[in-house]
Amino acid sequence: MNLQLSKIFVYDNELINLPNRKLLITTINANAYNVAQTDKKFAEALHASDILLPDGISVVFAVRILKQKRLYKIAGADLFQYEMNKLNKTGGKCFFLGSNIATLNKIEANANKVYPNVKIFTYSPPYVKEFSEDESLKMISEINKVEPDVLFIGMTAPKQEKWAFQHYDKLKVGHIGCIGAVFDFFAGNIKRAPRWMINIGLEWLYRLLKEPRRMWRRYLIGNTKFMYSIMIEKFFYSNF
Repeated sequence: MNLQLSKIFVYDNELINLPNRKLLITTINANAYNVAQTDKKFAEALHASDILLPDGISVVFAVRILKQKRLYKIAGADLFQYEMNKLNKTGGKCFFLGSNIATLNKIEANANKVYPNVKIFTYSPPYVKEFSEDESLKMISEINKVEPDVLFIGMTAPKQEKWAFQHYDKLKVGHIGCIGAVFDFFAGNIKRAPRWMINIGLEWLYRLLKEPRRMWRRYLIGNTKFMYSIMIEKFFYSNF
């Protein structure tokens, strides 16, 4: 087992209390946990994160089972909204790394309307399974020219987390947020669940109903596998 939820610290505070220093902020949900069991580099990136947010109601329940600790779901979208509101008050700089040019243009246009005081910078990396050294150096160079207060990376998990972890020391940034699908949410490419469904822990159901062919395996099989692993972790691994 590459990743044990009982052995890592899942953030149990409010976003307003995030430290004001360089941070690698990632999220964990049932799917990320499952992937990390067979992806050693991904598990290492999650372990090494300064802040690991509980982005999934299943993780909230799992932490309660394993640690008898109560916490609340904090999604990548919540992190995005918090950071952008803060930057809008201070006139800070935000860099969006990932996705395609069309989506980044939509993000910039929407940000200029919703967060007019934030200075927006973007870069669309090549669409490849793994970046070459030159491609990564180019991305790092573009980011470091700006030295943004917040760097949002949207290249899907686990690619974004592994890239951020690998190049963390080279990046001249404040907070690094690996937020995946939020790029498409804010661009308007994909609609997020209504607030009432989010509040009662049914955001996963909304995504399943919207994209059943793509999401059924993740939620129906993946979540069952996740809870089985949590039971194994509680009654077996926790004894070692």
